Amino acid sequence: MMKDMQEIVNAVSGLKEDEVHLYFMRILAQIKRLKEQSERLEAPLDEHIAGPVASLLGYYTSLMDTPKKREFWDPSPDCTHVHIVCGDSFAGGMKQALTGLGWTDSHKLVTLRENYAIGPLGQLDSPEGRKARSEWFFQNIVGYTTATDECEEMYSELMDKLEQIPEQAQVVIWTSGNANEQTGLRLAVHLLGSRQSGIVVCDACATCEELYNTPDASIKYRSSGEIPADKLREALLRIQDGNRLTAADITRLDLEWQNISEQSRVLRIWQEDAVLEVPADYYDSYLLEKLDYLKPPSGDDGFLKSARLVGEALGYCDQCIGDSFFEYRVRELIYSGILEIKGVPTALRFYSVRRRAN
Repeated sequence: MMKDMQEIVNAVSGLKEDEVHLYFMRILAQIKRLKEQSERLEAPLDEHIAGPVASLLGYYTSLMDTPKKREFWDPSPDCTHVHIVCGDSFAGGMKQALTGLGWTDSHKLVTLRENYAIGPLGQLDSPEGRKARSEWFFQNIVGYTTATDECEEMYSELMDKLEQIPEQAQVVIWTSGNANEQTGLRLAVHLLGSRQSGIVVCDACATCEELYNTPDASIKYRSSGEIPADKLREALLRIQDGNRLTAADITRLDLEWQNISEQSRVLRIWQEDAVLEVPADYYDSYLLEKLDYLKPPSGDDGFLKSARLVGEALGYCDQCIGDSFFEYRVRELIYSGILEIKGVPTALRFYSVRRRAN
């Protein structure tokens, strides 16, 4: 019994926060069905509960299989390709695309899960640098709960996966026109260390825009995570068209990473084919413009839900920054006295803002 419980603890501990919420909501929904259906007497009890019980068993199986599924995507000695991607959303789409192509035995996946457009990046090769980054997120980004020791464990797992890449495998680093993925590209090249060949860089956004955009209908992707799996399959079929890095390219990208990591600011944008650091308040005036443009509901004393403001800013921003950074700047505008608040700033849905009256 204790062994079974420890397996459950290990499985749950390996989940991300949003995955925990999803499983919990699904389980509660099925338990509710069990309770409601067990009270009905029109049919035998076992007929009523068969469906919900099957669902609960399915969720249990899915949960317990999750660590094995993650291991399945780790680089293996006989794999031919290893794809390095930025972000869980892109990783999820890429897994679906690789599965759809039947490539899962030979193509493996490594995910850089952080948002490298924000937060300090100095000395990430050292525990001190990673601790400083983790502490900045903990102090400034609502909902960030990853402890420093967990960050160290994630970093060790990442390095282990990179070291597992066999010499014969082609490494495909996916990037696109945003600071997160472009910084991730340079970090990946840096972390791959002495590997001087077999690295290809592919841009899924550019490929899919070229394939699918027409004069009558076009989509401009801001990040690879926005691309559906069916279109990613077509991008995968064209990895041979990617940019094969030379030794000079690798040296240049590694040097660019060193330059980025020596910068002290916590916000980066992609502009003129370069990752540029900008002040933390770079988008403050943009947020205020959006606030002035949006009309708050009548009878709410001019207060606008912060989620509405951040959603509008996120939707029209030409950069891929993330809603958490915009929310952080809204709070800074409150603290500086530019905005007034109604509610508690523990999460976007819990408070509203308006300009402070002169």
